[in-house]
Amino acid sequence: MSASYETLAIERPSPEVMVVRLNRPEVSNALNTQMGLDLLDVWTRLTAEPGEVRCAILTGAGDKAFCGGGDLKQRNGMSVAAWKHQHEIFERSYWALHDCPVPVVAAVNGHAFAGGLEMALGCDFIYAVRTARFALTEVTIGIMPGGTGTVTLPRAVGERRAKEIILTGRPFSAEEALEWGMVNRLVEPGAALEAALETARIIAGNAPLSVRQAKKAIHFGLQMDVRSAFRFEIEAYNRLVDTEDRIEGVRAFNEKRKPVFKGR
Repeated sequence: MSASYETLAIERPSPEVMVVRLNRPEVSNALNTQMGLDLLDVWTRLTAEPGEVRCAILTGAGDKAFCGGGDLKQRNGMSVAAWKHQHEIFERSYWALHDCPVPVVAAVNGHAFAGGLEMALGCDFIYAVRTARFALTEVTIGIMPGGTGTVTLPRAVGERRAKEIILTGRPFSAEEALEWGMVNRLVEPGAALEAALETARIIAGNAPLSVRQAKKAIHFGLQMDVRSAFRFEIEAYNRLVDTEDRIEGVRAFNEKRKPVFKGR
């Protein structure tokens, strides 16, 4: 993960934790074609070869916006073919985020609208500043959510609340997002990244194979009936029994010391 990106800043506060920062603060970190390509690359790389990374954080540059959604200035005057081509890139980047086996925490440092909110919803959970506002505004400009918003939002807040949010396009507060179960935790302005880092360090201290298998079991289990989900869980569990980390975890417990997990 040593690649450099035009629209992202990659930071490594520790070998096990990676911060992906949307880095277009002059336009509210709006999603343009290059950012779509950069995000597709970073999530694909993290999936293919995570190396030492055990948890990632997605945040935005500045203190005003996490991501304002698609860059409408770039899209102004776009042909239908160019629009669909760009959206294909966005689709692939969102799916790469959803498919990433490494946990990804959204540290929402400011407003998250349209594709920006969809990006946050694609992460495993969300911490947000109290001053953040959220919205899926697509219907107000003649389109609809196309970055998994109609899929992820109902699963987070329920069907009826999601319909109200999507069909009105009306912004809502961080307090409402917390109350509805979309956001896990609210923090003071400027503190979202540090709060996410605190949790990321805890996740990174656990057995990485166990964390990834548990994430997979939750993600896919929600798409199954209960009995199938339980069977899937057991398959995921059994893959961990023969690992060095499982042996180390039990040994460390009995020796009353902190385990040293190696991801194998």
